[in-house]
Amino acid sequence: MMKKHVLLTVMLAVMSASALAKSTLTLYTSQPNEDAQTTVSAFEKANPDIEVKWIRDGTSKLTARLQAEMAAGGAAPDVLLIADSVTMESLKQQNLLAAYKSPEAARFDAQLYDKDGYYYGTKLITTGIAYHSKAPVKPTSWLDLLKPELKNMTTLPSPLYSGAAQIHQAAIMGAPTLGWQYYEKLKANGAMPQSGNGAVMNAIASGSKAYGVLVDYMAIREKAKGAPIEFAFPTEGVSIVTEPVAMMKGAKNPDAAKAFIDFVLSKAGQELVLKQGYLPADASLPVPQGFPPRDSIKIMPFDAAKALADTDANKKRFADLFGSR
Repeated sequence: MMKKHVLLTVMLAVMSASALAKSTLTLYTSQPNEDAQTTVSAFEKANPDIEVKWIRDGTSKLTARLQAEMAAGGAAPDVLLIADSVTMESLKQQNLLAAYKSPEAARFDAQLYDKDGYYYGTKLITTGIAYHSKAPVKPTSWLDLLKPELKNMTTLPSPLYSGAAQIHQAAIMGAPTLGWQYYEKLKANGAMPQSGNGAVMNAIASGSKAYGVLVDYMAIREKAKGAPIEFAFPTEGVSIVTEPVAMMKGAKNPDAAKAFIDFVLSKAGQELVLKQGYLPADASLPVPQGFPPRDSIKIMPFDAAKALADTDANKKRFADLFGSR
C-alpha cells in the first residue's frame, strides 16, 4: 500500500509539473471578441502545450498601448493580430517586429504578406458598394455613385476615423481611372461621410441613405438577418483589409509566436476564417455564404509602405474636401 501511495504521489507530481510546464503566449488582437475567442481556443486545442493570454481592443488603441508599454520599459506581447497592413508597416519601420518566414505562406498571393516576413495577411475584408434593396440603381462600378440621379444618396466612412477607409482611400488614389478626382466628384454629387463603417451600414439599412462605401461582411451578414441591404463588388476592383499577424521583436516566447502565425495561416486556421464568415486569404478555399465566386472579385493593387507614407497627406486632403467628420 505504501508503495502504491508513493507511486500515486509521484504520478500526481509529474502531472502537475507537466501542467506547469505549459508555455504562455501573449496576444494583442483587434478581432471581435467572439472571433478572438474561437481563434485562441482552436490554437490551444492544436497546441495543448501553449496557453494564450489575450487582450482585445481596436487597432489604434492597441498600438497606442503598445507604444506606451515599450516606452516605459514594460513587457510587450509576443504576437499581434490586428486590422491592417499599414499599421503593421508602421511597426516594421519602427523596428518593433521580428521577421519570420512562415512555411505556410507559400500558398498565399505575394500581395498578402510582407516580402521580408514581418507580417502576413490572414483574410480578405473587402470594401465595395452597399445599397438599399429599393435603391433606384443597382451599382456595378464605382463610377455609378457619380450618376446625377444618385445625387445626395451616398455615404462613406471617413479615413479620419476608420482604418479600412484609410486603406480604401489609398487604393482609390492609386487607381488610374479613379484617383483623387473621384473623391472630388463624390463630394460634388452630395456624398456625405460618416465616422465609420457601422454608421454607413445603419444609414443604408434604415433608408436614410440609399448607397454607401462599406466593408463586405457587414452588409452580407445584415442581409442574411433580413435587413434590406445588398452588396456589390465593383468591376474596377475592391480594396482589402487583411487582418495581418506578426511576431514582436524581443518576444518572450518566439517559438509559440511562430506556432501561432503558422496556425492562422494553415489550412485549419484558414478554414476557421471561413467558418467565421470571412473571405480566407487562402485562395484554394471557398467563399462564405452570400459572397460571389472568388474569381469574380477583383482586388485593387495596394502598397502598404506607400500608403503609410501618404497617410497624413491623404487625410488632410479628405478633411479639406469634406470637413473633419
